[in-house]
Amino acid sequence: MKKGLLFVAVISAFSFASCKKDRVCTCISAPGGTTTTVTYTASKKGDAAAACLSYTEVNNSVTTTVTCTLK
Repeated sequence: MKKGLLFVAVISAFSFASCKKDRVCTCISAPGGTTTTVTYTASKKGDAAAACLSYTEVNNSVTTTVTCTLK
């Protein structure tokens, strides 16, 4: 019984572990409709999502509106 409980506890711990892998963020700028792809290597999904949503694009000291999604 104790071995079965330990086995379930170990499997549960692995299921909550976050997987690091390459994440792709696709951004579309508002005025021109230009698509930009950014790859975050070996990152957790939450970290990549935060970086993706905070992505900004600056051209000639003008910050353009960018809509980004993590795939």
